[in-house]
Amino acid sequence: MPERNLAEWLTLLEARHPAEIDLGLARVAAVWAAIKQQRLQQGDAISLPPVITVAGTNGKGSCLASMQAVMLAHGYRVGLFTSPHFLHYNERIAVQGQPVEDATIVCAFDEIEVARGDTSLTYFEFGALAALLVFVDAGLDLMLLEVGLGGRLDAINIIDADVAVVTSIALDHQAWLGDTRALIAVEKLGIARPSKPLVVAEADGPEGFEQMIAATGAEASVIGQDFTLSPENDGFSLQLKTLNAESEYLHGLPTSGLLPINKAAALQALSCAGFSLANHKVIAALE
Repeated sequence: MPERNLAEWLTLLEARHPAEIDLGLARVAAVWAAIKQQRLQQGDAISLPPVITVAGTNGKGSCLASMQAVMLAHGYRVGLFTSPHFLHYNERIAVQGQPVEDATIVCAFDEIEVARGDTSLTYFEFGALAALLVFVDAGLDLMLLEVGLGGRLDAINIIDADVAVVTSIALDHQAWLGDTRALIAVEKLGIARPSKPLVVAEADGPEGFEQMIAATGAEASVIGQDFTLSPENDGFSLQLKTLNAESEYLHGLPTSGLLPINKAAALQALSCAGFSLANHKVIAALE
């Protein structure tokens, strides 16, 4: 296999697959299975940390940034996969809040290339698999994954989320997701798993939204019903639903910067994942 630097890899990946967007899990799931088998044969079985996956038309990045900041403030090791990047590809794969080095990504790309055989992957799918490999090797306490497009058929959805988050539902990428909010809602809710927590921050869902949520079989926490935010002095307070269905309250949270509803979704998701949150650390992180 020729040795490539990151720039060469990215140039290759941009041109290799016939379609930039090619929704579906079969190809990427097959390669992920091959990677796991490859590792197993080397005596290194893949084990994932807890996973929170975030979908939504708007608010995904804010929700993920909030979760990353709060977890770092509590002393946990966190990996974050997002897209697109602004200046450097490395921004897509962060460990402890810092983009990983070129060599780390190249090593993951090399491993994927061996495992994929004749299976063609998109630029995004290659990157998603690389992020998973980087995170597996990073000794994380939590893995945060952002859906690239939609949810149900996005490459990230090969991983069963321990907590799924849907931030908002609006018309986007209609050629792939459908031309109504109801159709798009189904795609985004596709990241939920039966009997696992699902956090929904869309307060004004399309007709039939409650039934769509129920159809996932997930344990839903819906904004305004199961977790609520209220104005408080110059900030806001937040009532969270915990794993044992009791309420937990956070006070004095800042309204500046990111939208409070996205911060609320982030904190509810962390609570659903079983993390205990200290009020003063949450405030410091969100500021």
